[in-house]
Amino acid sequence: MSIIRSAAKVGGYTTISRVLGFVRDQLVAFTLGTGGVAEAFFVAQRIPNLFRTLFAEGAFNSAFVPLFSRKAEGEGEAAAYHFAHEVFSALLAWMLIFTSLAIAAMPWLIYVIAPGFKGSPEKLALATGLTQVCFPYLLLMSLTALQGGVLNSLGKFTAAAAAPILLNITMILSNIVAWFFATGNTPLTGYIFAIGVTLSGVAQYTLLAIACRRAGMGLLPGWPRLTPDVKLVVKRSIPGIISGGIMQINLLIGTMIATGISGAVAFLYYADRLYQLPLGVIGVAIGVVLLPTLSRKLRAGDERGAFDASNRALEFSLFLTLPAAAGLMTISGPILHTVFEHGAFKASDTFQVTPAVIAYAAGLPAYSLTKVFQPGFYAREDTRTPMVFAIVSVFVNIFFSFTLSFFMGHVGIALASTIAAWTNAIQLYIRLNKLGHFDFDQRCRRRIPAMILSTAIMAAALVDVYLLIFQNFEQGTHTIHAVWGLLLLMAVGIASYFAASQLTGAFRISELKAAVKR
Repeated sequence: MSIIRSAAKVGGYTTISRVLGFVRDQLVAFTLGTGGVAEAFFVAQRIPNLFRTLFAEGAFNSAFVPLFSRKAEGEGEAAAYHFAHEVFSALLAWMLIFTSLAIAAMPWLIYVIAPGFKGSPEKLALATGLTQVCFPYLLLMSLTALQGGVLNSLGKFTAAAAAPILLNITMILSNIVAWFFATGNTPLTGYIFAIGVTLSGVAQYTLLAIACRRAGMGLLPGWPRLTPDVKLVVKRSIPGIISGGIMQINLLIGTMIATGISGAVAFLYYADRLYQLPLGVIGVAIGVVLLPTLSRKLRAGDERGAFDASNRALEFSLFLTLPAAAGLMTISGPILHTVFEHGAFKASDTFQVTPAVIAYAAGLPAYSLTKVFQPGFYAREDTRTPMVFAIVSVFVNIFFSFTLSFFMGHVGIALASTIAAWTNAIQLYIRLNKLGHFDFDQRCRRRIPAMILSTAIMAAALVDVYLLIFQNFEQGTHTIHAVWGLLLLMAVGIASYFAASQLTGAFRISELKAAVKR
């Protein structure tokens, strides 16, 4: 059960990061709202985030971690360090070239990234400039992700989990700078925010560089060489690039289509930020911890242990993502009203973002399940199968994004992303099950229906309480009423879910305490 303890630690730091991210997004919403500057900035930061996931997190979590773990356990830490140093040097050289070319070509690339901005030259030019300023973040975060992979493989999850906190602190400070100079909802504010994105990359890289050095794995660049080990990482990274970054790929596709719908980029951004809170705290934390855990168990020949770890991870993940999804679908309106509806973000924006949040939230369990199922392939050094399934889900997303957006606008784009997420998760489960690498054990089969029932009880309680206090969230109501109303809804949701879980046997509080303690 140490996997739950480790996931709880990662989830704890991720919670801090996401809460600060919430504050950051509140300030961005207050300053920029959903106008042209906001849309240009959201497009600008989407691109380096996409490639960061593709080249760094997705690739190295799927290819680098199992190989590094094998080196560390089979040949010792000295061999593992030499391997990490070779990969670090090669990655730095590649990312310097790629980043330089992308910045130089951005005036032309932007027509592909944001085709809907063609009718607005000012917005197109601003998006180009902001993307160029943000792009070095990709280089810095690629190296940061590699260092995080090293630390995670050594069972040291703290620094990598805490690093995103620095992004949100830097962006909050950027908002303060914009406020101090009274730049308001102008392109200058967009550039202040873009510079903040890149500076946050410097801060995160520095934090993990220090952590690696303290762990005896300080990585400094050397002359890049395509050694057999580096070639193997590259070979296995290509499928991981696609499968590990599937969510970002689908979000980029959605953003590209949304640029042709007025306000849609901003509406989807705020909806995405809301549902990313539970996804990051639960799903990503489980995925980060599960891959090195499975790799170690399989290296030791402990198939039974790997099977049990996957079931417990799935069980723990669903226990938290099911109520999170139901909560977002039930009270997304009050949350948006309380958190974002200030300054440049209007009640009409809340009305537009709410259905997108509901559509995204329906896919939250699927994204979380994907984070549980993918490590089952990666730990066995199979990156091709998840890649194939990811490609299928991308085509599903493209088809439904175009089709549904025609009838439902930006909400159709969000719903298409959810359909693609479930397509990916179901494919992964079926294949793992056929290979004999995963099946629901008796405990899991017993508890999942109980979790669903507990979630339904919680949702009913939330609806009942909301109907009693809906006046707290009406336009013109003082913010303090909305705050205490939202806090009451959250308290009712948490209390009703845990009480129902105790009654149905979905999860015992005593078991959670014991699992985390162990």
